[in-house]
Amino acid sequence: MNIWQNIRKIFQFESDDEREGFVLKETPREKKEAPQVGGQSGSEGDKKNSSATEGSLCSRQEGTENRGKRKKPVKVSRLQENRSSGKEAADEDGQNPPEKEGHWKKPLSLSWAQKHHNPDQVSSNLDYNKERIEEIYHLPLNKDFIIREFTVALEPPVKAFAVFMEGLSDKNLIDNQVLQPMMLFSNFHEQVDGFLLEHIQNRVLTGNQVTPHKEYEQIIGGINYGSTAVFIEGCDQALVVETKGWEHRAVDRPANETVIRGPQEAFGETLRTNTGLVRKYIRSSKLTTEMMKLGDVAQSDVAIMYLRGVANESLIREVKRRIQSIKIDAVIDSGILEQLIEDQPWNIAPQVMATERPDRVAFMLMRGKVAIFMDSNPYVLIVPVTMFDHLHTQEDYYLRPFYGSFLRLVRTLAFYVSFLTPGVYLATVLFHKEMIPTELLLAISGARERVPFPSVIEVIIMEGSFELIREAGVRVPGVMGATIGIVGALILGQAAVQANIVSPILVIVVAVTGLASFAIPSYSLQFSLRIIRFGYIVLGTMMGFVGIVFGLFVQMHMMASLKSFGVPYLAPMAPTTKSGGDVVVRIPAFSWERRPDYLNTKDDRLQGNIARGWIRKSTRKKK
Repeated sequence: MNIWQNIRKIFQFESDDEREGFVLKETPREKKEAPQVGGQSGSEGDKKNSSATEGSLCSRQEGTENRGKRKKPVKVSRLQENRSSGKEAADEDGQNPPEKEGHWKKPLSLSWAQKHHNPDQVSSNLDYNKERIEEIYHLPLNKDFIIREFTVALEPPVKAFAVFMEGLSDKNLIDNQVLQPMMLFSNFHEQVDGFLLEHIQNRVLTGNQVTPHKEYEQIIGGINYGSTAVFIEGCDQALVVETKGWEHRAVDRPANETVIRGPQEAFGETLRTNTGLVRKYIRSSKLTTEMMKLGDVAQSDVAIMYLRGVANESLIREVKRRIQSIKIDAVIDSGILEQLIEDQPWNIAPQVMATERPDRVAFMLMRGKVAIFMDSNPYVLIVPVTMFDHLHTQEDYYLRPFYGSFLRLVRTLAFYVSFLTPGVYLATVLFHKEMIPTELLLAISGARERVPFPSVIEVIIMEGSFELIREAGVRVPGVMGATIGIVGALILGQAAVQANIVSPILVIVVAVTGLASFAIPSYSLQFSLRIIRFGYIVLGTMMGFVGIVFGLFVQMHMMASLKSFGVPYLAPMAPTTKSGGDVVVRIPAFSWERRPDYLNTKDDRLQGNIARGWIRKSTRKKK
C-alpha cells in the first residue's frame, strides 16, 4: 500500500510554497470538485494529473498564473470565448461552468521544469530557459554573449528575453527588428491571431528571416552564427531572427590569380557573398547550393554548389558523403578540408583545385564540376580536376585562340623546365659530356676551374639559397618582400660567383628554373614541382640520363594511377576520351560544343552545333 501511495505522489501535483515561490489559485470548478478528488481511483487520478503536464499553450492571455500545460493547444480566440461563456454561466446559475476544451491548466513551475523537462528542448518556463542559456554559455563569465530582458507590449504584458553574440550581430538590426517591434509596436493589434508565438513571428517582428526552433542545438547554432534568439514566457519554442553583421573584407582584386583581360574581383571571407558572386555569372534556377555543418566544436558552414541537371549525381553524392563523414572538432581553412577529402593524401600531385576567382568557379560549374565553399575563407575548392586544369588559367578563354594556345605552350615548356633542368645539367656534366659542344664544354670547364665543390654541391647550395630568398620574400610584408627577393638574388649570386663558390653557368641554370616555376599558375602544382626537382637532382647525379628517364617513368606511373573523385588525373589523354579539343591547344569559343566526356555529365551538350547563327548557311560546318 505504501508503494502505491508513493507512485500516486509522483504523478499528483502538490504545491510547495517554499520551493515554488507562489500559490496557485483554485478556480470555482476546482473548489466544487475538491471533495471528490480523494475518492477518485488511482488510474483516474493519474490520468488527470498526467494530462495537466502535457503540452504548453503559447498565447498572449497567459499571465504568470494561467500559463500551463495542456494536451491539445487551442487558439486564443477560442479560449476567450470559453472563458467568457464560463463566467456568464457562473454568474447566472451560481455554479461552475462545464469543462471546456480550452480550460486553463496549472502553470509549469521552475522547480518542476528543472527536474522533469528535457534539457535539450525549450521549456515554456522563461526562468528555466534563461538558466539553460547561462549554463550553456557559462554566463556571466563569458562576456561575448548578451542577454537582454524586456516585456512584450501586450495585455497582459508578457516577459521575454533576447540572446545574441556581441561582435557577430548587428546591434542596429537587433534594436530595429527585434526589440523595438516587440516592446513598442506589438500592441497595435487588439486581438492576437492564433498563438502568441505565431502572432509575434508573422505580425510583429520585421526581420526577413524569423524561424521558430524547439531544440537548443539549432538555437545555439543560430546564435553562434550571429542571429538573435528570442525566448517568450509560456512558449515552448524560441524565435531565431537573422541579425548577422560582423566586420568583413569587401570584394577586392585577386591577389594570386591576376589577369590582364577578365573580371577583377575575388572571393572574400563571407560565405553568402561568395555564393552571390558566382550566381552573378550563372543566373539560373538550376544552380543549386546545399548547406551543411562541419566540425563538432567549431561548426563551420560548408556550401556545395553544382548545376542541377548537368552535374553527375554520383559525383554530388560522393562529395557530400566525404564531407559529412568527417569527424573533427574544427576545420579552420579550406586547405584542411582539401586534405580531408582528397583521394590520396600522400601523393605529391594536387588533386583538388583552390581558386579565388568567381568567374573560374562559374566556368567549371558550367562544365559539370562541383564547387565547395567554406565560410570565412576566400578560396573555393573545385572537384574533380586533372593535371591540365592546373596548367590552365581563366584568361586563356578570354583571349583569341592563337593567343591562348601560345600561352599554354609556354606554360607546358615551363612545366618541364621547372623540375628537369638542374637534373639534366648534372647528368650532362657528370656522365654525358660528349653531348655538349666543345666550345661550351671548355667554357663550363674554365668557369669551374677555381670552384672547390663538386657540381652537385653547387646545385644544392644555389637551389637552397633560391628557396630561402623566395620564402623570405613571401613572409616579409609589403614592398620589402619584393625588394628582398630582387636584391638578395643579385647580391648573393654575384658574391657567390666572385668568391668562386659556384660557377656562372649554374647561376643561369638555377635562375631559369626559378622563373619557369613562377610561370605555373597553380600554387599547389608549383610546390609539387619544387619538391620533385630535388629528386631529379639526386637521380641525375647517381645515374645520369638513365636516372632521369627512370624518374619520369615513376612520375608518369604515379599520375596515371591517380584519380580525383573518380576521374583519372591525366584525362583526357590517359585514358583517352573525348575532350572537345581544349587540352593543350585552345580551340575557338564557337567550337565548345560538348562538355568533357570524362565527367559523365547528365547533359553533355554545352552549346549548339552552330553557335554563330549569323553566319551564312554555305559556310556553316556540316555535321
